[in-house]
Amino acid sequence: MIPSRGWILAGLLTTLLMGLLAALVAGCGGGDDDETTARATTSVEPSETTGSGGGGVALERVGEFDQPTYVAQAPGSNDLYVVERPGRLRIVRDGQTLERPALDLIGEVSDEGEQGLLSVAFDPDFASSRLLYVYFTGSDQDQHVVEFKAGDDGIVEEGSRREVLRMDDFASNHNGGLLLFGPDGHLYIGTGDGGSADDPERNGQDLGSLLGKILRIDPRRSGDQPYRVPRDNPFVDRAGARPEVYSYGLRNPWRFSFDRENRALSIGDVGQSTLEEVDYTPAGEARGANFGWSEFEGTERFNQDQQAPGAVSPIFTYGRDEGCSITGGYVVRDPTLPSLTGRYIYGDYCAGELRSFVPSVAGARGDRPLGLEVSSLSSFGEDAAGHIYATSLDGPVFRLVGE
Repeated sequence: MIPSRGWILAGLLTTLLMGLLAALVAGCGGGDDDETTARATTSVEPSETTGSGGGGVALERVGEFDQPTYVAQAPGSNDLYVVERPGRLRIVRDGQTLERPALDLIGEVSDEGEQGLLSVAFDPDFASSRLLYVYFTGSDQDQHVVEFKAGDDGIVEEGSRREVLRMDDFASNHNGGLLLFGPDGHLYIGTGDGGSADDPERNGQDLGSLLGKILRIDPRRSGDQPYRVPRDNPFVDRAGARPEVYSYGLRNPWRFSFDRENRALSIGDVGQSTLEEVDYTPAGEARGANFGWSEFEGTERFNQDQQAPGAVSPIFTYGRDEGCSITGGYVVRDPTLPSLTGRYIYGDYCAGELRSFVPSVAGARGDRPLGLEVSSLSSFGEDAAGHIYATSLDGPVFRLVGE
């Protein structure tokens, strides 16, 4: 989630307090897979390459951007694409950021509060189809998923725009925002519960709403329909349910990911005011899964009038004394980062500290800091080789590298 100004002020206070804590408990940031360590770290100023926190990992600067919110790579290409919140999509080619953006939606995108251009996803067959998809909050305040076609130079072709999905929204926050092609080739779409606070329209448990969900579609046109619904989606034949829904009971699944090795799904779901959470399901088991919001916030009872039958409990939570908004990441499979292999990397927008743990259905194990920080941590990204990136809303984009 991109917090509003109130959260940013809270985040600054949180960061100052955590810095004082780190000074008091310096040296406690190690740990092993059998023990959760204290949340203390040493702040690292951004540079071309930062030092590691003792774990053999450093941050290598990719470039500076205008409020970057996501990083992705097109299949069959060496280009990196960086999403800028105000509405531009940038290309990094051979280490240099191209002057001309791949896509410019400035004027059409609203970037107030938590809004903006929030992610991009590329057709798995991009090398031949040249199709890409973006998720943004429009000036109409609604959420849009739009298809474009890129030319051989990676720049979006004029006149190629096609709207795939538009979702009415009633508040500026809790927009979800991630598009991701899954290992099955379908497009997964993370949506927030609509915003405000307390799930006012009770969208989390409402299968008749697209909000507070992970959706699963085939974005290709079908006759006069802008997309197709896979026949094996869990609620295709349920009366009153939207057939696009794949998982539900989510508040704001700002970032989620599939493990490229075992296809497990990890979701970083932003909490209300008490708990941030990570949800985890083995391959295929998120199909039809209810993650509990808004009967539950994390593991705690929340809305008394809501029932979440069979709710899947989070494998990991932390409180607001340790951050303000979880930024979910990836299970690391980059062979150049052996110290992180099989570990889920995540962070918090306000705290900025990069951390990791070993995920499993039984729970998270060995949560520990990397000894690195990224201020205003807005997102993680992964390229075709499994390299992991981190974006800061302050401007820099980093790649995690081994030492």
